[in-house]
Amino acid sequence: MTETIYDLSITSSSGQPIDFEQFRGRPMLLVNTASKCGFTNQYDGLQALHEKYGPQGLVVIGFPCDQFAHQEPGDDEEIEQFCRLNFGVTFPLTTKIEVNGSGTHPVFSFLRSRARGTLTSAVKWNFTKYLVAPDGVTVQRFRPQHAPAALGEEIEALLQQAAG
Repeated sequence: MTETIYDLSITSSSGQPIDFEQFRGRPMLLVNTASKCGFTNQYDGLQALHEKYGPQGLVVIGFPCDQFAHQEPGDDEEIEQFCRLNFGVTFPLTTKIEVNGSGTHPVFSFLRSRARGTLTSAVKWNFTKYLVAPDGVTVQRFRPQHAPAALGEEIEALLQQAAG
């Protein structure tokens, strides 16, 4: 079993490896995303968090997923273009992944094992948010309905933890 998030890696939407070790000691906001979802406008809020807290150390990463009502039908390049053009996204996006089932990406297996949802650990919908503490082990989970802007207090606490 994976001990910390820092033991894992993933591929970016542009095909480059993202090794989580490079983020050691920094809080991370990891979100399964979709371009054709009622919550898609949360890209604006995620970008705002990236711009506000990124310089202080927060890492925001979007994980496109097509497991919920086929709401992420594009390929990696189309998804990235959509996010950049429509929401000005500059935080990293990964290649499209699965967050549930036998094909669950190891990052989401780790997150789900550290922060269960109501009744189950399964991700129930797009824009489920996982806030990983600087220790790389402690994870808080937030429902899709939880707006990114409402995470400020938790993010600031983790940034203080990282600083000190």
